[in-house]
Amino acid sequence: MDNRIDRTLAAVGPRLKRLRQRRDTTLAELAEQTGISASTLSRLESGLRRPTLEQLLPLARAHGVTLDELVDAPPTGDPRINLRPLPIGGDTVVLPLTRRPGGIQAYKFIKPADRTGRRPRMHTHEGYDWVYVLNGRLRLILGDRDMVLEPGEAAEFDTSTPHWFGATAEGPVEYLSLFGRQGERAHVRTTAPGAESAADPH
Repeated sequence: MDNRIDRTLAAVGPRLKRLRQRRDTTLAELAEQTGISASTLSRLESGLRRPTLEQLLPLARAHGVTLDELVDAPPTGDPRINLRPLPIGGDTVVLPLTRRPGGIQAYKFIKPADRTGRRPRMHTHEGYDWVYVLNGRLRLILGDRDMVLEPGEAAEFDTSTPHWFGATAEGPVEYLSLFGRQGERAHVRTTAPGAESAADPH
C-alpha cells in the first residue's frame, strides 16, 4: 500500500507541470493564484518535494480539476464529467466538457450581454474553431464579415483569420466550442488579476 501511495504521489509532479503548461501559465502566475511560492511549485513539479493536501487543494482549484483527477485516482467506472467552472475571472463562465488530456477539447461558454458599444478587439491564433449556439444570440466577426448566429446554428473557421465572437447587446449567450491545444490556450488560459483575460479574448 505504501509503495502504491509513493508511486501515486511521485506521478503528481509531472502531472502538475503538464496542467500548468497546458494552461500556458507561469510559475509566478500560479504562485499568485494559489499562495504557494514559485520555488515550492518548482520543487513539486520536479518531484523534489512531496505534495501535501494543503497544497493539492488550491492547485486543483487553480487548474480547474478535481483532487481525484490531480492525483490520478483509480477510475470508478462513472463516465459522467464533473462540470466545474474554470477559474478564469470576469463574468464569463467556462465549463470543460472533456477530461482527457490532449486532442480536441470541448467547452461550454456562458457570456454576459455586451453593452459596451466598443468595437471588439480581433484576435488570431493557430488552429480552427467550431462553435454551436445553445441559447441567446452569438455575434461573430470574421475578417470583414459581421454576423449573428441564432440557437441551433454552428460555425467553423480558420483562426488565422482575425476574429471575435461573443454576446450581443440584447442579452447573454450560451454556446459550445471545440478546439485543439492552440485554440484552448487562446480561449481558456487564466491570466493574472487585473490583466486582460485571454480566457475571454473574444
